[in-house]
Amino acid sequence: MTKPLIGQEIARQISGGVPQSVVDSGQSWVLVQPESVLQVARYLKTTPGLEFDYLTCLTGTDYLDYIEVVYILTSMKHNHSVVLKTRCNREKPEVPSVVELWRGADFQEREVYDLLGVKFAGHPNMKRLFLWEGFKGHPLRRDYL
Repeated sequence: MTKPLIGQEIARQISGGVPQSVVDSGQSWVLVQPESVLQVARYLKTTPGLEFDYLTCLTGTDYLDYIEVVYILTSMKHNHSVVLKTRCNREKPEVPSVVELWRGADFQEREVYDLLGVKFAGHPNMKRLFLWEGFKGHPLRRDYL
C-alpha cells in the first residue's frame, strides 16, 4: 500500500516549481489550474524525491458548476501517492493531455472525453472509446437526456 502524501505539503512544492498553478489543496489532494496540468504533472514526475512515475487512475466527475478531472499518481520508487485535480468549465471543458508523460493516460483520457465530454488538448487520438462516432452527447453529464 502506498503512503498518501499531504496535499498542502505537495501544493507548496508545486507552487515553488510551477508558480501560480495551485488553486487549493486539502489533506489528500491538490487542485491546479486546468492550463497548468501538464506542467504540474511533469514537475511531479521529474522532481527528485517526488518522482510520480505511474498514473494509477484518471477520471472525471460532473458537478453542477464545473467538471473535475482527477489524477491519482503513484511513485513506485518512493511508494507514495497524491491526488491531483483540476476543474473545467461546463461549456467547453478542456485540459492538456498527459499522454506524453504516461502512456496509460491514452485510454483513460478517451474514456473521460467519451462519457463526460472533456477534451484533452494534444492527445494523439482524441476520439470516442466506448460509444460510436456520431453519438449525441456524453452520458455521464448531468445535462444528458
